[in-house]
Amino acid sequence: MPQWECEVSGLPRALPRILFTSVFGPYARDDEFGSRAINPMELYHNQVTRLQGPFSLRMFHRSWGIMLIRENISAPSALLDFPPLERFIEELKSEAYDIVAISAIPPNFLKTREMCRLVREIQPNAKIIVGGHISGMPRIEERLNADFVVRGEGVRWFREFLGEDVNAPIRHPRILSGIGTRTMGMALKEKPGYVAATLIPSVGCPMGCNFCSTSAMFGGKGKFINFYETGDELFEVMTGLEKDLSVQSFFVMDENFLLHKKRSLRLLELMEKHNKSWSLYVFSSANVLQSYTMDQLVRLGISWVWMGLEGKKSQYQKLANTDTHELVSELQSHGISILGSTIIGLEEHTPQNIDEAIEHAVAHNTEFHQFMLYTPVAGTPLFEQHKADGTLIDPECEDPSDIHGQLRFAHRHAHIPPGEETGFLLKAFSRDFEANGPSIMRMARATLRGYKKYSKHPDKRVRARFERESCTLPHQYAAVLWATRQWYPKNSPIWREADSILQDLFRQFGWTSRLAASLGGRWVFRALKKEVTRESGEPPTFYERSPELASKSPQAAQQVLQPA
Repeated sequence: MPQWECEVSGLPRALPRILFTSVFGPYARDDEFGSRAINPMELYHNQVTRLQGPFSLRMFHRSWGIMLIRENISAPSALLDFPPLERFIEELKSEAYDIVAISAIPPNFLKTREMCRLVREIQPNAKIIVGGHISGMPRIEERLNADFVVRGEGVRWFREFLGEDVNAPIRHPRILSGIGTRTMGMALKEKPGYVAATLIPSVGCPMGCNFCSTSAMFGGKGKFINFYETGDELFEVMTGLEKDLSVQSFFVMDENFLLHKKRSLRLLELMEKHNKSWSLYVFSSANVLQSYTMDQLVRLGISWVWMGLEGKKSQYQKLANTDTHELVSELQSHGISILGSTIIGLEEHTPQNIDEAIEHAVAHNTEFHQFMLYTPVAGTPLFEQHKADGTLIDPECEDPSDIHGQLRFAHRHAHIPPGEETGFLLKAFSRDFEANGPSIMRMARATLRGYKKYSKHPDKRVRARFERESCTLPHQYAAVLWATRQWYPKNSPIWREADSILQDLFRQFGWTSRLAASLGGRWVFRALKKEVTRESGEPPTFYERSPELASKSPQAAQQVLQPA
């Protein structure tokens, strides 16, 4: 008998009515519920282009986990993504639900607790289910007053809970990867074909780095859950996304996508057979990347790689026997952009050697660079290690609002005095921006490299990808580079780099790019100056519901509500 029937015996409905929701906003401000201005709901601006000012890449991402779960159950449901607190309360008062399912991370503990309290007050008969990375926190069930806390993969859990077939094929939701994207004061197009689709082949990571909450959440070292085991299954999903969303590019949300080499190479076979010139943006460890030839990576459409660089003399196996500077340079020479990820505050870091560690990271000159504090997140092996050693500052996670890797340590570091870590983190961001310039300028350089190398490739499919990816070079990128050059003092290192890329672009595209630079560049420069004073924004609220979910309120079946 499914758990649902056991829990609600006597209710008239065979299928429960479910509300899936993310935590309420606002997000990028300090409040009594643990929101922090320093921790906005923007991945790149938060921890990648953090100190790039008006050049920072700004975008939001939907709550993909609850979207995937909702797509794979038959119960009538609604999804409320990024609601203001008032909108969440309104939904509870206007619709009767049997289950309220909340997705959250540890820094949003206070918000999650308040949402549970409101459910108990407004809909006392509803069961509360909480999932996401918050599930790793100590004593989380009793602290939230939730009926269930889901640890690990949610689709199978919900299917089992509802008495559905846990082994049914996974239906992939239709998700565009970014929302409200802008940089330098310019909003990027979000029309069909301009935004990548989100593709979720698996969850977890078998590499099992001790700090990785994703790996820990889905089983730890050596374990992962594949939703699509074969290249054939994956190809079918991708063709469906291509058709329904009019996309040619895919943001592959998989911790180490290329690790499954048999699946990847079969996907390549099918892409070639069916003449697909797709672009893939992937996560991959350095040692896995080296198991492929550059030709294989290029033909597979690998356009962008998020790679863990961790730090100089890193202990992690995924970097063993790898010269990451050489690897990054080789990938870039083939038009592949890199987002490098470096940890500040590893065990061996001291105030005396931290500058060397930062310079090691900055010298990669990746297109983007993430810097994060070494953080023992609840549920990870690193957390348990520090708990056993007695070095956790808050072992029961009573107030996790500032434990997000961008402010302070959650433990007492052996060499770095408390409070100094924040300055070291900011120094890393600042040094990377100072040495390598705006990420959008680096992207222009990477895109131009790919175009020059592969625009005349004998394989029509490869050629088509690079031509598509470089279509913005003669116009938008020409204007961006002109404005970037104007922003910096003449003959400064970044001015010279922007000028060098721009002159190279002029040689490739002639008068078209010169005209775009001269006219469009002035418009971009004005937008760039305005962006300096622009405050952090909030994501729009999304409201979606199943057609069969009867409603007493006049809400539409699908809404996108812009924030104030």
